[in-house]
Amino acid sequence: MAELLNIHFEQIEVGQVVSLGVIAVDGTSLALYVERFLPGWDDSYGAPDGMLYALWSRLSFEACSRWAGFKMLAVDGVRYLRNPPAGELLRGRVTIMGKDPVGDNKGVVIAQQDLLDEAGRLVFSCLTRSLVARQS
Repeated sequence: MAELLNIHFEQIEVGQVVSLGVIAVDGTSLALYVERFLPGWDDSYGAPDGMLYALWSRLSFEACSRWAGFKMLAVDGVRYLRNPPAGELLRGRVTIMGKDPVGDNKGVVIAQQDLLDEAGRLVFSCLTRSLVARQS
């Protein structure tokens, strides 16, 4: 997978797949999340949907915020497919689905963003639209 760092709109290619990195479902974090935000959830069910969103959001922001002038505009089509247990490693990826220039200074990048478990099964998925600066 290609890595996109400090790049501009013109350098992003439709169909390109970018790694978001890896993040673990930490048992201590899971217990704290459940205690504070979802009392009554049994930890044995795995990471609740809201925690999966937070894990994805962290990976996505860390990777995509390196794109020139990055600003996320929308997150749509959010899907939760399973709740991984504590200790599971999740791998994030971004697939560039489309892009549109917006004026002379920026463009919109449409991307499918996913979290996969250690077996390669889809855990979380969403469609994002982000602003990325164009080269001057």
